[in-house]
This record gives sequence, C-alpha cells and structure tokens, in this order.
Amino acid sequence: MKDRYLNPFTDFGFKKLFGEEAQKILLIDFLNALLPPKHRIRDVQYTRNEYMGGNADARRAIMDITCTSDTGERFIVELQKAKQNYFKERSVYYSTFPIREQGERGNWNFELAAVYCVGVLDFVFDEDKGSTEYLHTVQLKNQQNRVFYDKLTFIYLEMPNFTKTEAELVSNTDKWLYFLKYLPDFQDIPAPLQSSLFEHAFHTAELTQFNDEQRDYYEQSLKIYRDLKNTMDYAIEQAVKDAVKEASVEAEARGLEKGLEQGREEARENVRMEKLAIAQNLRERGLPISEIATITGMSESDLATL
Repeated sequence: MKDRYLNPFTDFGFKKLFGEEAQKILLIDFLNALLPPKHRIRDVQYTRNEYMGGNADARRAIMDITCTSDTGERFIVELQKAKQNYFKERSVYYSTFPIREQGERGNWNFELAAVYCVGVLDFVFDEDKGSTEYLHTVQLKNQQNRVFYDKLTFIYLEMPNFTKTEAELVSNTDKWLYFLKYLPDFQDIPAPLQSSLFEHAFHTAELTQFNDEQRDYYEQSLKIYRDLKNTMDYAIEQAVKDAVKEASVEAEARGLEKGLEQGREEARENVRMEKLAIAQNLRERGLPISEIATITGMSESDLATL
C-alpha cells in the first residue's frame, strides 16, 4: 500500500507542515501544546532563519524554522534526524542569535523577551537510553534547583521514546507527537485526531495534492532520510555485533573489562567510518558541508577534508 501522507522527519515534510504561511495555525497549535500557559501564542510572524556572526568571518547559523509571537517571544524549531556529537551545544549557540537581535541602540534597560528552542529529535540522548521520558524542558537553575532565569527554555522531544497508543492519547501534546511519529503509516485520520485543525494538518500532508516539483523535492528529501537511517541503523547494528564478538575474545585473553572497553572503542570508530562514507556520498550529490553536518551528526571540522 502506497503512503498517503508525507514523512514529517524529512526536511521537505517538516517545513511543509510548519514552515509555510498557510500552515501557520499548525505551528501555533503545536507550540502552544509545549509552552506554559503564560506564553500562549495567538499569532506568529516567520522571521529569517539564517543568521551571521558579528563579522564577515564568523560562522553562519541556519535554522529550520524561526518565528516571533504577537507578544514578542522568539522561537527556534529544529528537526534533528540523526544524533550529533554537539547538538546541545548547537542549541545553545543558536539561542544566542534571537537574544542578541533584541539589543537596542542608545539607552536600553536590557529587558528581553523569552526565547524558546524546540528540538524534534529522531533519536535519544545517550544519557536517556533505557528511559521512557520523551519530553524534556530545560532552563537555567541555581544550586537549589530553582529556576534562575525563565526566559530561555530548551524543549527536546525524543520521538523514539514516545510509545503511547491511540487509546492513551489525552493531551494535545500527546496528539501532536502521535501525529508526527505515525503520520506516514496512516491511511485514514484516527478518531482522536478528528478535529478541524488536525484535518487541516492531514490535508497539508497528503501526497496527492503536491505538484510535480513538490513531489520531486519530497522524493529527494525522503531518499536522503531513508538512506541515512538505513545506513546508520546497519552501521550501528554491525558495530555492536563486531564489538561484542571482539570484546569477548579480548576478555578471555586480557580480562573482561579491558576487552569490553576496546570493543566499545572499535564500535565507535566503525560508526564514525560509516558516517564518513555517508558524508562523502552526500557531498558528491552537491550538499553543503553545513547540511551534511546536520544530517550525519558530525562536526564541520571533521568533515573539512571532504
């Protein structure tokens, strides 16, 4: 059976759902499902998603979706398909741009509007493996674990950890995560999502209403996503198998702990080499280094030799 709806974890799919003016109501509802009541959004304006550093030699920052609410809050919404070594650092770095752009010339009291960085992750952080938590809200706190500054918030959605069934959907957050995770599998709209807003979301995601150019762009985006996912899954699976096998042999000769550590190190190296192969393939297709770094999770410095 052919897919009826697009995959929202592709670059095209994510921006089609949330990054166009006609779908602004979807972005507003999605963000409101994640925000505290004091920052409920009535309207947003899309803003530029590319920022330059303080001078011509500084690094660029290209974000998936950026917008400002009618009451001034700034939002960065990022889709991350594969694990990246310094993804948290990248989130912090990105957050500095909507903070700095609020600076005013002349006399200014330094009052800032809130900044939210939302990450929709198709992976789980290493420290969360084995956990069932899928929604993480992070703010700056003091040594008593009290919030020191509540106007900078990072929200991470670890989608592999979201396992609720249709019958378990209660909140609007549940419904949005269920929609995003299983959208390509649907042939009809599930009962909990039968509302005017989600019907609009399903219509937006329906493949039959794309023109030829949009279809080609989506197919290319989907191929990159599938190639990346299949290659990463295979690389990790093989690396683990090889590491366990070699670690067992090493453990017999050199002691259990030492052998296992070597196996883990070799597994990491195997995964790194697989990522480099993916990166080389994407570079040959003409993708820029910055986008390859986002897709593979590698740093741009590691990719510089490409």
